[in-house]
Amino acid sequence: MGSSDEFLGKKVFFVQPNSVIQKEMVAELIRQEFEVLLVTDVSHAKGLFARFPDCLAFLNIDDGLSEHEWEEFVRDIQSDPALAGVKLGILTYNADPALARKYLMDHSVPCGYVKLSLGLSESTAIVLKVLEANEAKGRRRYLRVPCRDNAKLNWKSNESVLEGRILDISSVGMSCVFQSQHEIAAHSVLTSLQLQLKGSLCLVNGIVMGSRLLEDGSARAYVVLFDPKMPPVQREKIRAYIQWALQASVEEEIRA
Repeated sequence: MGSSDEFLGKKVFFVQPNSVIQKEMVAELIRQEFEVLLVTDVSHAKGLFARFPDCLAFLNIDDGLSEHEWEEFVRDIQSDPALAGVKLGILTYNADPALARKYLMDHSVPCGYVKLSLGLSESTAIVLKVLEANEAKGRRRYLRVPCRDNAKLNWKSNESVLEGRILDISSVGMSCVFQSQHEIAAHSVLTSLQLQLKGSLCLVNGIVMGSRLLEDGSARAYVVLFDPKMPPVQREKIRAYIQWALQASVEEEIRA
């Protein structure tokens, strides 16, 4: 996954996320092009923060640790000079003003105290404001992920079917290589491209913006921009794959 930089933006970790956060809030934040990753066990969090020390992390203090242990965890992160760039926020259904005051005043968590009891859309809107204020996207507009062996494509060109694999993908485009040496000119329109994203079939139209030889010279990689009029259901399939690929990468970091 490599360290973040200003262009790529910052990683946003949700630590011990509850099921609502996992299913709905994260999907919305990915829709808004933020790089969101779930850390389902708080014991893995500090190691990840050390690898990505300019990350933002929202801690669900309702699960995983006792109230006292969560405070200790926050203190531990904030007192470690190597983690000085990590910005913490709190997520909880607990509306106790004394608890909020403790985290906001005593611990000065920079990403705030988000009361989930406000409802999902309000909580998500608050988190979005925090991410925007912290420029979590960096200067990039779209979230792009490298693809695994489970991202393939095929395209019917003049009665022959070209098969290939997707190198990386975003909600607006991809880079890919085709198995045959058939060359495709820049500005070619590719209609009815079939993307196979981890078993999910996605139909898109696109236009070739350009190409380059891979470093090993084995094939030509094409940059394809998707038709902006792509049906929302197809774009959601791409976003679901992006979310899966991000999560797979964080699981690898945890195992490393």
